[in-house]
Amino acid sequence: MITATITAKGQITIPAEIRQALKLDTGDQIAFEEVAPGFYAFKPAQKVGVSVLKGMFGKPAKVVSIEQMNSVIAKRAAAAALSGAKTQSARLKK
Repeated sequence: MITATITAKGQITIPAEIRQALKLDTGDQIAFEEVAPGFYAFKPAQKVGVSVLKGMFGKPAKVVSIEQMNSVIAKRAAAAALSGAKTQSARLKK
């Protein structure tokens, strides 16, 4: 049986052979699961990649190119800047 000691901070060092068997590296997270009252199993927490998000929101109603997005962003930024300049001008007139 492999054992580990709990520190005053409530931490343990997972023995090297277990880290290697579970392919754990520094910074990895571990999930704890109660398998029976008073008994827990632990395993590497699932590493979720971006690919799991694919299709989460369905297909877009309209496909927009990067160029179209950049154009709209530039127009909105210009409008916001113009609006801010008008507000600034109105404040100075008071």
